[in-house]
Amino acid sequence: MAWKELALSAVDSPVLDEADVVVCGGGPAGVAAAVMSARDGLKTILVEKNGFCGGAATAGLSGTICGLYLTQDEIAKKTPKQVVFGFAEEFRQRLEGKQGVTEPQIYGNTHVLTFDPLRWREVADDLLEEAGVTCLYHCLITEVMREDQRIKAIKLESSAGSTFLKAKAFIDATGDAAVLAKAGCEHSYGDKGNIQNPTMMFRLSNVEAEGFYKVFGEDTISPPEVTEKIREVNASGERHLPRDKVWVFPTPQDGVFLMNCTRLAGQGGRMLNVINPADRTYAEIYGRRSARDYHAFFKENVEGFEKTQLIDMPPEIGVRQTRTIRGTKTLTNDQVVNCEKPADGIARSSWPIELHAGKQSKLHWLMNDYYEIPWGTLVPEELDNTIVAGRCLSAEHEALASARVTAQCFEMGHAAAVATKISLQNAVKYKDLDPEQIRQKMRVNNSAL
Repeated sequence: MAWKELALSAVDSPVLDEADVVVCGGGPAGVAAAVMSARDGLKTILVEKNGFCGGAATAGLSGTICGLYLTQDEIAKKTPKQVVFGFAEEFRQRLEGKQGVTEPQIYGNTHVLTFDPLRWREVADDLLEEAGVTCLYHCLITEVMREDQRIKAIKLESSAGSTFLKAKAFIDATGDAAVLAKAGCEHSYGDKGNIQNPTMMFRLSNVEAEGFYKVFGEDTISPPEVTEKIREVNASGERHLPRDKVWVFPTPQDGVFLMNCTRLAGQGGRMLNVINPADRTYAEIYGRRSARDYHAFFKENVEGFEKTQLIDMPPEIGVRQTRTIRGTKTLTNDQVVNCEKPADGIARSSWPIELHAGKQSKLHWLMNDYYEIPWGTLVPEELDNTIVAGRCLSAEHEALASARVTAQCFEMGHAAAVATKISLQNAVKYKDLDPEQIRQKMRVNNSAL
């Protein structure tokens, strides 16, 4: 078993603190869950393995806030139409106040924002501190103490040694469903074990904007001529560039562009499961080399990039998918494609099915509409006082490829916090909550539902 049914008094390690709720993981979902829980009067502790918040947004340098805007046809003629608000919009506004985010940029048939990852960390710090959240950085969750259907405590490891945190409720926002996995809960990996590829993002300086826009136009997705040139270079054997449709984003810094180019797979194209440290190590090393290759390609072949320097790669690869929980409900591929809006929806999404798996990425657009993520996708069947928020929600493979992005993670964390307050206040299990109460409170908090 990955969990222990032991009385805390039988454990040598001390109990560091007790809280109403412990939020595990400081990515977008975790920050939203912690801030909104503390604002609602709950004693809240956030645990994060890094020395800063952001998860894939900062440590993985995803660099964009995706999922805020409606997908529209004839996008160049349309004004961006925002469909996600709530905590996601509050965070965007705080970034804007620090000059840390761009205006909406065209990405295919929708819009995205590019942010400064340093400002992202600072905004998170500010919001957490203002709300009164206790943050514990540089802490790894190594063990879960479970009694029947309830988690009683988690064990942390840090440079100071081992300690325990006790809480009435736990929100697993690790992205990997790490708490649930350690508690012995059922989970899966993608489509029969096949998960999406990770990516090594990078940033370039000294990009000449006029040249970039001359080649790319207003879209951040590479035009056909760039894709064809990548294929030519590959065919010549000059460089190994496994992904021929790449995305390039202007950032809030003049001349600095964010590059989403790499596709990381094992030798022979083998799928990498980055829960496995050997696969993750391979991805990190190969990812750094691949970023250099793509930079060289742009420098040699794309106008505006002749004098660029590769100035930044993230401290870890960007992970799109690992474990998926078994929830009381599952977001299905059909629900996403058909833009269904269930009665227990807690977050809108118009983001396409953006599937990075196999040799060719897939983009399936949800034109001029959106779906809603059901509340039950955050609620594991096997536990009463623990829920998830973020990309480990209960979802089918392609549905997850749409629901996992930043704006939706913010709102999933928001929903988790609201639900936790209602659950503790009324002594009701998460799975027995009335979703309409959650929706009503989220509307009060300016979410669009």
